[in-house]
Amino acid sequence: MTRRGLLLRALGTAALISALDSAKQLAGQTPEAATRARDSFDFGWKFLKGDAAGAQQPGFADTNWRSLDLPHDWSVEGPFATTEPSGGSGGFAPTGIGWYRKHFRLPASYKDRRVSIEFDGVYQNSEVWINGQYLGKRPFGYISFAYDLTPHLNAGGDNVVAVKVDNTPQPASRWYSGSGIYRHTWLVAVNPLHVAHWGTFVTMPRVSKEAATVRVQTRVRNERAAAAMCTLTTAIVDADGKVAQTAEISQEIGPNADYEFTQQMAVDKPSLWSVATPYLYKVRSTVRAGQQTVDEYETPVGIREALFDADRGFLLNGEHVKLNGVCLHHDAGSVGSAVPERVWERRFEILREMGCNAIRTSHNPPAPEFLDLCDRMGFLVMNEAFDEWKAGKGQVRGNGYSRIYDEWHERDVTDFVHRDRNHPSVALWSCGNEIGDQLSEHGVEILRELIGIFHREDPTRPVTAGCDQIAAEPKAASPEFLGLLDIVGYNYADRWRERRELYYSVDKAAHPNWRMIGTESSGMGGPRGEYRGLLPAAPGQAQAAPPPPPPAPGAAPGVAGAGRGGAPGRGGFGGGRGGTRGLDTEELWRFVRTHDYVAGDFMWTGIDYLGEAGGTSRGATSGVIDSCGFPKDGYYFYQSQWTEKPVLHVSPHWNWKGREGQFLPVTCYTNCDSVELFVNGKSVGVKGYSFPRYGMQGRYGQSAPMPQGAIRTTNDEHLAWDVPYEPGILKAVGMKGGKASEVEISTTGDPASIDLSVDRATIRADRRDVSHITVKVLDAQGRMHPDADNEVTFEVQGEGKLIGVDNGNMGDMTADFKGKVRKAAHGMCLAIVQSTANGGQIRVTATSPGLKPATVTISTKA
Repeated sequence: MTRRGLLLRALGTAALISALDSAKQLAGQTPEAATRARDSFDFGWKFLKGDAAGAQQPGFADTNWRSLDLPHDWSVEGPFATTEPSGGSGGFAPTGIGWYRKHFRLPASYKDRRVSIEFDGVYQNSEVWINGQYLGKRPFGYISFAYDLTPHLNAGGDNVVAVKVDNTPQPASRWYSGSGIYRHTWLVAVNPLHVAHWGTFVTMPRVSKEAATVRVQTRVRNERAAAAMCTLTTAIVDADGKVAQTAEISQEIGPNADYEFTQQMAVDKPSLWSVATPYLYKVRSTVRAGQQTVDEYETPVGIREALFDADRGFLLNGEHVKLNGVCLHHDAGSVGSAVPERVWERRFEILREMGCNAIRTSHNPPAPEFLDLCDRMGFLVMNEAFDEWKAGKGQVRGNGYSRIYDEWHERDVTDFVHRDRNHPSVALWSCGNEIGDQLSEHGVEILRELIGIFHREDPTRPVTAGCDQIAAEPKAASPEFLGLLDIVGYNYADRWRERRELYYSVDKAAHPNWRMIGTESSGMGGPRGEYRGLLPAAPGQAQAAPPPPPPAPGAAPGVAGAGRGGAPGRGGFGGGRGGTRGLDTEELWRFVRTHDYVAGDFMWTGIDYLGEAGGTSRGATSGVIDSCGFPKDGYYFYQSQWTEKPVLHVSPHWNWKGREGQFLPVTCYTNCDSVELFVNGKSVGVKGYSFPRYGMQGRYGQSAPMPQGAIRTTNDEHLAWDVPYEPGILKAVGMKGGKASEVEISTTGDPASIDLSVDRATIRADRRDVSHITVKVLDAQGRMHPDADNEVTFEVQGEGKLIGVDNGNMGDMTADFKGKVRKAAHGMCLAIVQSTANGGQIRVTATSPGLKPATVTISTKA
């Protein structure tokens, strides 16, 4: 964080700008000549939920409105109700109209500068005024945009920005959208001669370990009344701050005109950006008028070469990389769509530990900091634009993007690409998901125009789309439509099969030059810790009908719990999306892993999300991680496939009172060569795999040795036993490369105490940073109780506030995400606390009747 950013949080925008202006004058630099200032505009807003006539006028009385900071999502504040017009697709969240207003002052010297406001995202139909003057409207809730405030500002006086957000037309989304100014805002002040908004485009025409050619296109805008001689110096700066290369060029730019400079530089022995080593450079653009520096603009970049090949799949810097991908929606459970950056960072850390290296931003442009994190952490991104083109989808009843497509699609795509095209993490664009137009007579022409816009604004990256009608009956997407795509994207390729082969094989034979990727496929979701639907009925009882578990071994994807979440844990769309697709999730990944020409696969989904729900549920349980960030069993299936470190995970838990003597299915996800299972010290058998764990057919895989010895083998990607239940200890011992690892699951006693742990014990005192507090309900021996649902109350003292509580149970409609009480679900729940601007301590205490309480302390530092 910069010193300027810290001052901003302490002083506020107006005071900071005044201080900076004074400092520059003391340094002998006039305010008109001063370089760029881009500062947070998030703090000190007023908010009203509802409409208010005349709220755009500067003199409107807003003193009784709620005071808050941005980002802000009013939908997640509830109350959630099945009567809400957003419906199950919107998570039964409240929507409607909201107003935001902010008062601020600028020093008189700013009359000679160009001042603009940037919005990273407002959902949806936003309209903006400055001092009563209308600036414009942006209907698309996921797009970033900016307005020039300069003509209407009162330099040296009071100013008021007013924003109306209208999320009334419902249902408007097939998933939870949130409502409000849910992303960051920025106030930008520049010299009239400056690098334009999103004004750089950095490409690498040639990349190798020995040398790289870096091409920088920079658009400079002259908003002076007279022509200006502009000198642009561009420097490539490494991660240590050392200049690796520079170039300089001069050009006269006419009044109120733009000019695009093009410079090319060679970097010797570059540090290449990759998944394993995401090394970042900065391109520093310095604009001078005569001898005076008037603007400085920095663009983070990574030097890398990303190629898709029809036979070899995806190549990063010349090396084969399989895209181990997940689809992610943009909410984060209890914080809704107003997601602090650290929440995403923690989620990415958990995904990376699973072996994930790629993310699809389903089905909309993400927040800018989402991609910044992907750049820094080494994730590859399929950056998606739309869920609709001209043809609407039934779930949103004409309220989706199709209603504005004709008027807005070109501008939205252009802005989307300009904002994101310098991110090294972005490997390809997606122009749409399961678009209805893929079957229309005009679909080919719509796609042709869209791809043309993407290629015009970024000729360096391929374009795909998530196609779900590739071999559908009675009508399928035409080969002409699919052939227009740079990379053909398959949604649920396992639905269409021939001779038990995924449809990839059919198309590979018919279209050998097509480049292919699994844009979306079934995963292994379901409610975390829920197994009752898997088990036989207890003696004297009917079969239980609770939320079902993750897919049983060998079951088809889309069986109970694997879908998008109709009733809690049940797949939406009639019992799971594609519940009879035939090839199961394990076979699907085995095919992708062993056929190089399939570049990778993005499973649905990495993390549970709000919306796309049914019955009495807030959201979908299709993720392998729940909305708290707690891994489910399916997480370890992918970890066993996507990592080489030893993985040994056994389920279910071992608390089954009343089922003594019954045979219970035990499942093990592992990449060990063999596993022996024990119950109370007695072996119930050794099992292993009948094939190598890696590299069956792929040239680039790593083969593990075949299992040895007298063990029972399986063709599945998991191991399974039927075990007569008896209380005690279930233990698995795995062997991998001659080394043993083990895991134990114990029968626990009754809940006795609360345990608290934090992801970080020290956070920044900046009103943004957060700490995640994981709550576990333990028995007297310190073991987590797998079925505990005790109600936990949180108390926060000191320099922090509680911003979200969750338990990962999408069926729990009773609790308030923003309250201080939450039931545990299967022994766990989560609290998120956010810092104030003051350094100090945050003390969090969790209590529950009958349980020993717990307290944790978090330090906050500037």
